[in-house]
Amino acid sequence: MKRAVFEEWVIHECADYLAINKPPGLATLEDRAHGAHMLSIAKTFYKDIQVCHRLDKDTSGVLVFAKNNDAYRNLAVQFQERKVDKIYHAVVDGSTEFHNYLLDVPLIEKGHGTVKWDAKHGKDSKTYISTISNFQSFSLLECKPCSGRRHQIRVHLKYLNHSIIGDKKYDGREIYLSQIKKKYKSAGNTKRPIIKRMALHAFSISFRNMENEALYIEAAYPKDFEILLKQLNKYCAR
Repeated sequence: MKRAVFEEWVIHECADYLAINKPPGLATLEDRAHGAHMLSIAKTFYKDIQVCHRLDKDTSGVLVFAKNNDAYRNLAVQFQERKVDKIYHAVVDGSTEFHNYLLDVPLIEKGHGTVKWDAKHGKDSKTYISTISNFQSFSLLECKPCSGRRHQIRVHLKYLNHSIIGDKKYDGREIYLSQIKKKYKSAGNTKRPIIKRMALHAFSISFRNMENEALYIEAAYPKDFEILLKQLNKYCAR
């Protein structure tokens, strides 16, 4: 990959940290496909860089790297002590009316990378959820995880019967223009979903840098997420 392409993803850089707006379709670390992943790409330009947390392969948004060991340990401690604030935006099935609603549902990892809720054996998992926008049959939500369990937001939203659009692993359906546009006329092309992945975006992250100063980093929506919201506003506005 050319450095110019990688630099287009960079949304924050200082002496200790680098943050990018991760595009969907790239894993944070090596996965079963053994293809390029974010850490390997970053290491071609920053030899000693370390990734500080993970995003699912199809999740877009802010991903933070540490440029040195001290910076990595600084952020790792904040994650451990739950002092890092992360905000995700998700388009989900169904209309909602959440106002800083706390969902406290323990989660446990099962086989084949699947996560389920389990009140008896699951680990403590809490997410604050607020409705940003309501459309006909869909919602844009803000999700603030207090814990960092695998697939936490995805499973918590399924628990509420508001699965993320396109999240097939957790019963999220796809959205087609023919479903939401009245008098839709096909151009004869194969019907394709408006967004071809789950509609989940890591919108922002907040933590303390090495000087103990508050650092807030925000990632703009990628094109496919913007198009989805544009179509919902156009054809599903309430």
